[in-house]
Amino acid sequence: MADTEDIDVRGGQGQVVDPETYRDSIGTMEQSGKRKWVFPRKPKGKYTNYRNIVSYLLLIIYFAVPFIKINGNPFFLFNVIDREFYIVGQPFFPQDFFILTLGAIASLIFIIIFTIAFGRIFCGWICPQTIFMESVFRKIEYWIEGDRNKQMKLDRQEWNSEKIMKRSLKWSVYVIISLIITHIMFMYIVGYEEVIKIVSEGPFQNLTNFIVMILFTSAFYFVFAWFREQVCTLVCPYGRLQGVLIDKDTINVFYDFKRGENRSSWRKGEDRKAAGKGDCIDCHQCVVVCPTGIDIRDGQQLECVNCTACIDACDEVMEKVGLPKGLIRYASENEIENRTAFKFTGRMKGFAVVLVFLMGFLGFLLYNRGEMEAKFIKPAGSTYFVRDGKISNTYNYTFLNKTNDKKIVTIKVIDPAHAEINFSVRQNITVERDRISKGTINISFPENEMKLSKQNITIGVYDLKGNLIDSYQTYFEGPFKLQF
Repeated sequence: MADTEDIDVRGGQGQVVDPETYRDSIGTMEQSGKRKWVFPRKPKGKYTNYRNIVSYLLLIIYFAVPFIKINGNPFFLFNVIDREFYIVGQPFFPQDFFILTLGAIASLIFIIIFTIAFGRIFCGWICPQTIFMESVFRKIEYWIEGDRNKQMKLDRQEWNSEKIMKRSLKWSVYVIISLIITHIMFMYIVGYEEVIKIVSEGPFQNLTNFIVMILFTSAFYFVFAWFREQVCTLVCPYGRLQGVLIDKDTINVFYDFKRGENRSSWRKGEDRKAAGKGDCIDCHQCVVVCPTGIDIRDGQQLECVNCTACIDACDEVMEKVGLPKGLIRYASENEIENRTAFKFTGRMKGFAVVLVFLMGFLGFLLYNRGEMEAKFIKPAGSTYFVRDGKISNTYNYTFLNKTNDKKIVTIKVIDPAHAEINFSVRQNITVERDRISKGTINISFPENEMKLSKQNITIGVYDLKGNLIDSYQTYFEGPFKLQF
């Protein structure tokens, strides 16, 4: 963190604040523990425009993905209840969860590497909490109640007709937006057709679903109408994780204290350098735009989500007073303190190597996932029977078609060569795409060929062209045989 022992962080000169005083408390809480409500000023500037573009693109993706299908399959579906999972239109089944687990591990390592290198950029640019709060709910609040000063005035005034009207309108819109977000979220779980069906049938026909929908809507409303930045400062585990991941080479939003101190109010025509003053004119614009209520000039803090609002606010002021921009900017602590450039550290390289290995292994597993998974299991309690000099065993088969195409397959015994299959229904079995097919077969083996009472048998599943799709090894039972 920036060394603040010689920095006046509260304005004026000679008022030195212990550098740890702002770290032992939360910026949105009074010392008594009472909530300190944050009224951030509407940000504007280059980074705000970029963030708006990113937010709108991600919002479009969020609202559009449930309606996109590939080869008739949902683009993304995570139906835990019915155990239906689709990623980029490809079906995944509980049997494939080791692949998804590996993907989750690779994602975690990516987050670690990204955080080590670039801090909490994810929080300010991509996090759903930030996107919904700043690009949806906060903008509605600005539209209805006005900017910072008007909101503070409205909050202080009595509950007159103006306040009741504005607050009621805002809260009503919040409820509608929360309902929409909840319905879209459920589309990721059960599909948009099912959600539309539930809505059209009404709450009394789907009471459980209706109650769950209301609970999630209430949760969204609570978070964005009241809890707000407390999610980032009190709840989010990622904010705690960054404390052990970032170091002095991590890129974050930093205040250049070497250039900015000693801070002092602006006086036109003054030679600030000759007067021993820094470029910070102590205007507090970086503070009033912060959505988590911190002063970035105190150094890197847990509450900072790297939203860049303070960068835009400071650059605007610097431009007005004719000083260089970048007093607050993306930089590493080493860059600020020692004027050194960003470098890819050994720790970053080590994590990157692990990530590349995991991603390669994950790609290999996805490529070799196979078109079909076949299992042949002997029914519980079943045994062999002998007929016409042949020993027969019964097997229940289960075929899982993992492709987007219908498969017509047949079954053959690969080893031992003398075994024969007696089909109970038909030899060619049709397995619909993304579906499971079950049935029963009998496998016969000449009694005089049996060398052991239980021996291995390999069964293959072939397509109509004779290509082996999958194989399964199980055992074949016969009469007890003495071995000499």
